[in-house]
Amino acid sequence: MSETAAKAPGAPAQSGDANRWKALVFIALAQLMVVLDATIVNIALPSAQSDLGISDGNRQWVVTAYALAFGGLLLFGGRIADLWGRKRAFVIGLTGFAAASALGGAATSGAMMFGARALQGVFGAMLAPAALSLLAVMFTDAKERAKAFGIYGAIAGGGGAVGFILGGVLTEYLDWRWTFFVNIPFAIVAALGAYFVIREPEGGRNRNPLDIPGVLLSTLGLVSLVYGFTRAESDGWGDATTVGLFVASAVLLIAFVVTEMRVKAPLLPLRVVLDRNRGGIYLSLGVAIIAMFGTFLFLTYYLQVIKGFSPIKTGFAFLPMIAGMMIGSTQIGTRLMTRVPARALMGPGFLVAAAGMLVMTQIEIGSSYASTILPAMVLLGLGMGTAFMPAMSLATLGVEPRDAGVASAMVNTSQQVGGAIGTALLNTIAASATTSYIKDHIATATSRSQQQLVQMQGAVHGYANAIWVAVGMLVLASVIVVALVNAGKPEATPVASGDGAEDEVAVPVIAH
Repeated sequence: MSETAAKAPGAPAQSGDANRWKALVFIALAQLMVVLDATIVNIALPSAQSDLGISDGNRQWVVTAYALAFGGLLLFGGRIADLWGRKRAFVIGLTGFAAASALGGAATSGAMMFGARALQGVFGAMLAPAALSLLAVMFTDAKERAKAFGIYGAIAGGGGAVGFILGGVLTEYLDWRWTFFVNIPFAIVAALGAYFVIREPEGGRNRNPLDIPGVLLSTLGLVSLVYGFTRAESDGWGDATTVGLFVASAVLLIAFVVTEMRVKAPLLPLRVVLDRNRGGIYLSLGVAIIAMFGTFLFLTYYLQVIKGFSPIKTGFAFLPMIAGMMIGSTQIGTRLMTRVPARALMGPGFLVAAAGMLVMTQIEIGSSYASTILPAMVLLGLGMGTAFMPAMSLATLGVEPRDAGVASAMVNTSQQVGGAIGTALLNTIAASATTSYIKDHIATATSRSQQQLVQMQGAVHGYANAIWVAVGMLVLASVIVVALVNAGKPEATPVASGDGAEDEVAVPVIAH
């Protein structure tokens, strides 16, 4: 399929691949598995730590090993999808992810667990860029494509919260090992379905030799950046190793850009990121994810530690946000995507999410779920769902088919880096505000119960301070969209292709 899918006004839409809706089921299943894995293990972590004898200092590696491998190898994974073919990369990614999950579930030591999580990240980095670019070549009608990506976007946005529920249920009623084993049937069904159902069109591969210097520099640069923020969270921003990692990351990524300008077949063609619309999308998504990731964490702690919710109850408390995301993505985004410019959805979407965060800044120890958390979650879900839908649609607008995998990987990279920054930055702000509050108020607490109350008030004060920063981040994301994203409605947007020629685009290619 031509990536531009050009058609004259009034021409009948192409029907697309005959198996496209079946393919959507298997691709969405794979995406759900990857997104679930980001949160499902968090719920099981205390039980796994106890069973495997992992120290408090090392337990972060259960999360960090996955994040480093996934975030660091995404660009490489996207290039592999372009080189080998999306279907092959997708099936290999799923098979490897299942094997790594089996290894994690059978882990007998901390080291074995860390290795399994790193392997999950490696195969996830191959799987994720292939998934949405597969959908892009299978759905060629504008309305059908909008519907398909609306469903996909809802799963991508809401799957993490489903992970809280599933993680709670599996840990409480079965065993923490099932938070790994549950991936295996997902992966097998999705891989078999993809193998027999998906027929990838010929002609979209990038058969240039692999840019080895680009692979090494980008992987080491991104790993240093993600690990730097992880270290900042645990050891502080002034820690020598933390500062060293940030400096190394800056040097490596600058060297990567210089290399990409000079090599004949770059890993990341700079035309992919220098396009005004795509650059705006990558930047606004990264900033918005900073706000979301940190808030997920605070809400989990607030509901479990302050309000005394069980892991399962906490998971179900996130359901209104999932519902909001699904409505925003499949109803608002899908219905309006082909009628209004993308920034008319994304800008207001981020502002609605910011309004939800604004409500959340009012949390106190005695706040009720129904009056504060519920409306905040609904607004947050609606806003993010509405904004994410056109964002993913514009992510590869005007990209040549041979660059689709690496362009889609950039969306995931911006989200991974945004998530790492968000968790570290907002946690640091919250911890600092909490410490300051307790220091100022602990002297007035004479009894043990009063001291505990001050500590809880301090924690909630810290959460609220960090959520105020998240409000600012979402407003900033909205400003970035309005300032940079100038694409019109998908049916009639002239865009520059990689060779400088302009094409009339029927609908944008979407990639994740």
